Amino acid sequence: MSKTNRFFEIIQMLRTASRPVLAQELADALEVSVRTIYRDIATLQARQTPILGEAGVGYVMRKGYDLPPLNLELEEAEAVAVGLSMIARTGDTALWRAAGRAARKLHAAAPGTRQLIASSYGIEAPAVELGLVRKAIRAEHKMRITYQDAQGIETARTIWPVAMIYYMDAAMLVAWCELRGALRHFRMDRMPECTTLADRFEGKGAALLVLWEQTQKEMTVSTQTM
Repeated sequence: MSKTNRFFEIIQMLRTASRPVLAQELADALEVSVRTIYRDIATLQARQTPILGEAGVGYVMRKGYDLPPLNLELEEAEAVAVGLSMIARTGDTALWRAAGRAARKLHAAAPGTRQLIASSYGIEAPAVELGLVRKAIRAEHKMRITYQDAQGIETARTIWPVAMIYYMDAAMLVAWCELRGALRHFRMDRMPECTTLADRFEGKGAALLVLWEQTQKEMTVSTQTM
């Protein structure tokens, strides 16, 4: 998380809190050290952000402090709120933490969205950290995986991750498999090991995604056209 986003999160947490918030609570929520929170608070106060309090006592935001509004229509905001809530079903813990941060920003701009809640029932988090896989997709880094087929037979493969599909019962990775020389779908719950490699497939990810959409998407994903 960038420093700017962290500042925003601290402000949002203090604005919505009903009591003083300890630096340790902020640190736990943002996954940084308490020392970092102290520095961030000092920086925000130096920028005239009305944060009151001190270390060991807790921090509060002076009433009346607002951030710029979010330009979404009411039903657009409600749709986003429900979608963020349903991310818990994916089993992607890093994505769920990011959804929580986004939800706090949305609730501040459209308070009525707090009334829309979706069940978190869904798949269990796989052994592999899905946040690392999503990062490899964005950066077009190859990955080395151990994969188990339906019979439990393991193979080691080098793949080019292209897209992630979140089903109700499993998360699925779309990737070019060097072993098979073709696009393949890998269930994340059958992937006990996964390592990001230094080698990249830079500039090829978009073309592979188009190829998948043209040849296999309709067979693997059923969604309404948006």
